[in-house]
Amino acid sequence: MGLSIGLVGLGRFGSGFVKYYKAHPLVSRIGLCDREPERVARFVRDPFLQDKFRADDAYTSFEGILKADFDALVIITQPWLHAAQCVQAMESGKHVYSAVPIVTLPCPDETLDWCERIVNTSRRTGKKYMLGETTVFHPEAMYCRRQASAGAFGKFVFAEGQYYHDVDSPTCNLRSVMKQRLNSAAGREWIELKRTYDARGIKGGPMHYPTHSTSGPINVMRTYAVKAACLGFPAPKGDTWFDGEPGNETGFFVLANGATLRINEYRHIGLPGEETFNLYGTEGSFRHYQWLDKAKGRLLTPAEMRDPLPKDVYEAFQDAVDRRNPIVVPEGYADKDLDPAENDERVFGGHHGSHAFLVHEFVSAVAANRQPLTNAWEAARYMAPGAVAHKSALRGGEWLNVPDWGAAPER
Repeated sequence: MGLSIGLVGLGRFGSGFVKYYKAHPLVSRIGLCDREPERVARFVRDPFLQDKFRADDAYTSFEGILKADFDALVIITQPWLHAAQCVQAMESGKHVYSAVPIVTLPCPDETLDWCERIVNTSRRTGKKYMLGETTVFHPEAMYCRRQASAGAFGKFVFAEGQYYHDVDSPTCNLRSVMKQRLNSAAGREWIELKRTYDARGIKGGPMHYPTHSTSGPINVMRTYAVKAACLGFPAPKGDTWFDGEPGNETGFFVLANGATLRINEYRHIGLPGEETFNLYGTEGSFRHYQWLDKAKGRLLTPAEMRDPLPKDVYEAFQDAVDRRNPIVVPEGYADKDLDPAENDERVFGGHHGSHAFLVHEFVSAVAANRQPLTNAWEAARYMAPGAVAHKSALRGGEWLNVPDWGAAPER
């Protein structure tokens, strides 16, 4: 008998994961949950789901799916809800996958408290927690992990990560995203909650969502931040996104392995968007999708960098993707003329082909009773540096200690 997994949150992002969880060979049953009934209704009669989905596994409340007998929940709800819902899920006896970040709240001390609660709840209940951090499953992160395991970097010296996403980006406008989020039951609740932060003068900043830039270097180097200092760049006058707080933040971190880390989280930047990291070692370095040693550099393709999926998993995902988005063969061409690499990208999904790997990692970890790669302890190591860095920025760049809750137990 395979795993039973309930998916909570069927918005534009969350609904894209349904096909992968349904198709995974280790999953025998799925459930669907969203507070907006019409989102659930879209899937109820979907022929693709019928062999693993039954009508009474459709829910319109989080409390309802918590009471059901699923092995695990996949929580892709609004970011301010993630941490509390994940704690509830583990308390109810379920393993949990959380969309990024652990939580998004204006107060950095509350963020650190939630990191601790997530770690302690996973430890106490024995339930697995996985953060769905896409960067850790980008091809370059996979390649760098292999190089680090082989000792090719030598001793790590310096790393840098950056997430450049202008609030008015024409491809993903953050103001529009927030407007859509607030146009829901959960969003209306957030409006009321945010007023309590506003009354206390707590506004937040870009380092409250640092995981796209911190996770790659920290994961590859198998280390964590011990000290942080951060400088903020004020948002443009009159801009309401951070309401007087820094719109860009540059953080500097001392790492436990002796290396230094620089992180840029910018929301006002004249770039089309960038989510990358670079790593520098005494023997080799990874920079701008190149592997470099002391003599030469070589540009790498995603196919070269990416780890393989198990054959049965890849084929199941390929079938699911092809059913959802059939390949349109241009007139005059045959299937054999299509670029296999392009089809691979379709199978692996969004965010640089990370979606398929995120799903497989969570399902296989729960099935094998092992800790996921981005477990609760690891996730806290991506999140805590940002919270402390924002506190430092508000203090003019003061060096502050970063809390750490240790490494995950093996099981």
